[in-house]
Amino acid sequence: MPAAGHRRPPGAAARTQFNLGRALPFLVLVLTVVADLLTPDRERFDRLLVAAPALAAVTWSVRGTIGIGLLAMVVRVLLGPTREATSAIELLASETVLAAATAVAAWVSRVRARYERDLREVTAVAEVVQRVVLRPLPERLGRFDLHLLYVAAAAKARIGGDFYEAVRIPGAVRVMLGDVQGKGLGAVETASVLLGSFRAAVNEARDLADLADRLDEGLARYGAWDPDSDAAERFATVVLVELPDGRDVARLLSCGHPAPLLQRATGVEPVHFADPSLPVNLAGLADSHHRIEEVPFGSGDRLLLYTDGVSETRDRAGTFYPLELRLRGWAREPAADLPALLHRDLAAYGADGLDDDVAAVLVVRPPLGPA
Repeated sequence: MPAAGHRRPPGAAARTQFNLGRALPFLVLVLTVVADLLTPDRERFDRLLVAAPALAAVTWSVRGTIGIGLLAMVVRVLLGPTREATSAIELLASETVLAAATAVAAWVSRVRARYERDLREVTAVAEVVQRVVLRPLPERLGRFDLHLLYVAAAAKARIGGDFYEAVRIPGAVRVMLGDVQGKGLGAVETASVLLGSFRAAVNEARDLADLADRLDEGLARYGAWDPDSDAAERFATVVLVELPDGRDVARLLSCGHPAPLLQRATGVEPVHFADPSLPVNLAGLADSHHRIEEVPFGSGDRLLLYTDGVSETRDRAGTFYPLELRLRGWAREPAADLPALLHRDLAAYGADGLDDDVAAVLVVRPPLGPA
C-alpha cells in the first residue's frame, strides 16, 4: 500500500517459507524411503507416504497434488519387495489408501485454489477502492512536506475507520485527519462520506469553521438519503488544519479529536484547544459553534496529527503509549523516517500489537535554505 501505510511487504523470508512448503511432500517421500530401507523387518514407515499428497494440497495445484500422490503410490510399490511379509493384499490395501488420500488431497487443492483466486480478486478490488477513497498523500503541497502512516486494524484490510486528506487551495493548504467511531464496513462507509464532503467543500469553504459545518451537513444528508445506513448512526472525531501561504502560522479546529503535537527544535507540546467542537454528527445535540486556534508554525517546525489508535495503544501493564516523549526523542530524526519509526515502535509497544486503526500525518515546514 504505497504512500498510505507502512506494511511489511512479502520478502525473502516469505518466499523461503513458500518454497519449503512446496518441497515438503518430496522430503516426506525421501525420508520415508530411507527410514523404510534402514529398518526393513521392524517398522513400517511406508505408511507415512500418505502424508505426501496431504501436504501437497496446501501449496501445489490439483495436477501437482495428483502427480505427487501417484509418485507416492509408485514408491509404495517399489518398497514392497523389501518386505518379506508383504502380501499382494497388503500392497493393494496400501495403494487403495494412497489413491483415496490423493483424491481427497486433490479436492482440497481445488477448493484452496478457488479461495485463493477469490481472495486475489477481492484484494484487487480493495486496492482500487483504496486509491479512490484514501488517495495517497502527495509528498509536498505548497511549501509543506507531508508524511503519512496508515494501518487498518482488520487483517488484510486496506481501509479502516481512520481517514485523511490534504488539498492545495488558492492561498493555503488544508489538511483533515479523522477517526470514525467503531470498526468494520460501517466505519469505512462513514469515512468515505466525510472524505467526499471534505473534497466537495474544501475549496469553497470560507474557513475551517465553515468546512466543519459542511462535514456535518454532508453526513446528515447521507443519513437522510439512506436512513437504514449504519453511517447515519456513527460519529467521527476530526481535526482540520489550514496552512496559509503568506503567514508562518497554522490554524486548527478540533471536533473532539486528540490534540496534534507541535514540535519546534527539540521541544514538543500539544496544541491547546480552549473550546473544542463536538464530534461530527453530534453537533445537533448542542448549539453549533467552532473556535479556530492559531499557532506559530515557522521554518523547521513539525505538526503531528494522529488518531487514538496511536495515543491509546497500551502495553501489558495498561500504560498508554508515550507519544509526546517518543516524538521528543525523535526530534533529530529525518521527518521522512518518522512514520516507519512510529509504526515499528507502536507494534512493539502494544500488548497485542496494533489492535486498532492507526493514522498519523506529519506536516513539516522545511527549514529555509541558505540565502
